[in-house]
Amino acid sequence: MLSDSFGPPQVAALLILLQRGLEELHSQRNTRRLLQLGGREAGRDYYPVVATTHLAWIASLAFLVPPTAPVVLLPLAAFLMLQPVRYWIIGTPGRYWTHRIITLAEAPIVARGPYRFVRHPNYAVTLAETLLVPLAFGQLALGIIFTAVWAAVLHYKIRLEDEALTARRATERAEP
Repeated sequence: MLSDSFGPPQVAALLILLQRGLEELHSQRNTRRLLQLGGREAGRDYYPVVATTHLAWIASLAFLVPPTAPVVLLPLAAFLMLQPVRYWIIGTPGRYWTHRIITLAEAPIVARGPYRFVRHPNYAVTLAETLLVPLAFGQLALGIIFTAVWAAVLHYKIRLEDEALTARRATERAEP
């Protein structure tokens, strides 16, 4: 019976999947435009690792958390309070925000909004969400495991981003 396999954790997984799918459409639109303007993608081969990790986390919520899991309000409320922060992070770079690593010489290096407080605010929110959503359904082990996996994936992605930014700055200094 569907109600036996579908509960609040599965609803949360579907809503997060919908949210992240809409974000991906926004990211793809920005990515296409930036590449058309002459942007260069760094870490292209690594992007599937990032996307797969994200989808695996959402799938773990849908398939590994029992539909009858208790709803724990404090972590759920914390997750919900992070959502405006998430969109502040996405909105601050505006048309330059993507999931991918795109460098464009004319693009500003964002140092306002949440970026003036945290160097990689999107990743800080991602790690917090990765822990909070499983905790919202009493799944401490799942939260810790996926937060550790995400931390490793994002650590490498940050290295790729930093290398791309360093290369961009070196190119800018070399040009007359």
